[in-house]
Amino acid sequence: MIKKITEKDKEDWENFLNNKKKNLNKNSIKKKDIKNLDKDKQDWENFLNNKQKIPNKDFVHKKNIRYEKIKKIDLHGYTIEEANKAVEQFIQKCFEESVTKIIVITGKGLRSSNIENPYLSKDLSILKYSVPEFIENNKSLTQLIIETNDAKIEDGGSGAFYIFLKNKLKIK
Repeated sequence: MIKKITEKDKEDWENFLNNKKKNLNKNSIKKKDIKNLDKDKQDWENFLNNKQKIPNKDFVHKKNIRYEKIKKIDLHGYTIEEANKAVEQFIQKCFEESVTKIIVITGKGLRSSNIENPYLSKDLSILKYSVPEFIENNKSLTQLIIETNDAKIEDGGSGAFYIFLKNKLKIK
């Protein structure tokens, strides 16, 4: 908020300067001090007469700051092939939209129907394990990703993971 300088403010400043000049001991007055007082007065008058607004530093847009943009994808009910395809498309779309963090919710695999099939591995056919492996083995996706981490409990815990994307403006 910009406050206007009132006539009372100007008068107070003039009184301050005059009192400062009067209170100086005549023996200690130097020409430099008087010149500085006159310069201060001139600077103050220039400030008051200046019509430019002082920029508010809180509203100045900083170009080098990357604001966090988060998106989620929930893969519950997907097959491995559907999940891999959906994740690949989602990561590419998010990269183009300058998303910084993706939360991929795979689920824990506790209700997975693959347990009934003895020919499928219990560990590797669950999306929780297969999707991160797919991402790591896909070179086009790894070029867009900084890192992947396990999710915090509030974002899905062991049934989810984070993907941190690179800044598309810095990749050439």
